[in-house]
Amino acid sequence: MVEWASRLRKLPSYLFAELDEKKAEKIAQGVDVIDMGVGDPDMPTPTPIIEAMKRAVEKPEHHKYPTYNGMKSFREAVARWYKRRFNVELDPDTEVVALIGSKEGIAHLPFAFVEERDVVLVPDPGYPVYHSSTVLAGGEPYHVPLKEKIGFLPDLSNVTKDLFRRTKIMFLNYPNNPTAGMATKEAFQKIVELAKEYNFIIAHDAAYSEIYYEEPPISILEVPGAKDVAIEFHSLSKTFNMTGWRIGMAVGNAEILKGLLKVKTNIDSGVFQAVQEAAIFALDNEPGLKEIRETYRRRIEIFVSKLKKAGFAVEKPKATFYVWFKVPEGYSSMEFANLALDKAGVLLTPGVGFGVYGEGFVRAALCMPDERIEEAAERLANL
Repeated sequence: MVEWASRLRKLPSYLFAELDEKKAEKIAQGVDVIDMGVGDPDMPTPTPIIEAMKRAVEKPEHHKYPTYNGMKSFREAVARWYKRRFNVELDPDTEVVALIGSKEGIAHLPFAFVEERDVVLVPDPGYPVYHSSTVLAGGEPYHVPLKEKIGFLPDLSNVTKDLFRRTKIMFLNYPNNPTAGMATKEAFQKIVELAKEYNFIIAHDAAYSEIYYEEPPISILEVPGAKDVAIEFHSLSKTFNMTGWRIGMAVGNAEILKGLLKVKTNIDSGVFQAVQEAAIFALDNEPGLKEIRETYRRRIEIFVSKLKKAGFAVEKPKATFYVWFKVPEGYSSMEFANLALDKAGVLLTPGVGFGVYGEGFVRAALCMPDERIEEAAERLANL
């Protein structure tokens, strides 16, 4: 009899794996399922990035083991992009690390800093990896509510001084997945001050910062003094439709990055250099990004306007390609998600899958052509 380690038994099953199973069951029954569950862009990677990759993959020097922290030319490109986009200065030698996608870096960070009984503050609702990586590292996740009435910013009113003293890391994520909430500079400033007071790390996941429709989202590193306590995770996945390429970066405090890099050097062998070279081209030139934003803006308009007409409580997000909306009265988030799949063939993510404070909501990922989004909205309207 093979038994899982206790750390695995503490983990819930991964939400999106469960959704895949439900989807497969319905498809096997002959149902035309419209999958709005997983946020995986349906548009191709812009052609100029693909062409850059083709050129890079032919270079023999890229076929060897890459450096652990990323090619210097990639780290320099990240620094240039941060300066241009956020007016944040980064030292490419000490304040930038290449990642095999931002999920990898997020998952490895607690292993560098979290001991048994250390607390990690996790946004709720939130990306499940914040919780699971904490559990795997032996820490104690403490779920911080993101409440609609305060714009889905962290409600820290119930975090005691004792909890703050035991806190090693606080995860943040703005623009937020799943709520599409936006951070303010004032909110970031207060959290930076708390981190300095109680000596904990801020880990800000900014994977959706380039998918926006009004004011460009900010980096936490724009806040004075943030680099003393914070790192920021970024990814090319959503920005350039490169989810399968697995390329991202962590930037910010050099000592925090040094700890993350020590974990990585013992676990992985870095990012394929041809992918890094294509990423350099993407960061320096941003091909197709305006068109990508415009496509999501149009899709959001189609989906939200139809749901509103049908009486759903829903608002247009200012960023991300997610629509986070309330379930009809009388349903839990899981009940409504099951109803949508069973009766309408539309796969939505129940809010409770992102944490207890996600109850009462569902998330729709608009990663499909306009006509399918329109059809999904019509099916939901007719429930």
